[in-house]
Amino acid sequence: MIEELWEDEIISKVGGRFKLSALIQKRLVALNKGAPPLVNLATEDKMKIVIQEIVEDKIYLDTDMNLRIAAEAEAGPGGPSEIDLDKL
Repeated sequence: MIEELWEDEIISKVGGRFKLSALIQKRLVALNKGAPPLVNLATEDKMKIVIQEIVEDKIYLDTDMNLRIAAEAEAGPGGPSEIDLDKL
């Protein structure tokens, strides 16, 4: 599972090695503080859980480098904001 970290696909998915490291670190902290895993794996290895969450697009870093859960963006208050293109 750790080998996947060096694949170009996962590195480019998150925007580079630095962002990948930051995302992993932030998610590991959240899991260690009691956040529930977002994937079903038959393991207690938190690193494997985080990698699988990244592969399945469950987590990401926003533009301010904050950890975000993909479902939060979809189910946030009022849903995603809509832009009226006619007013632009």
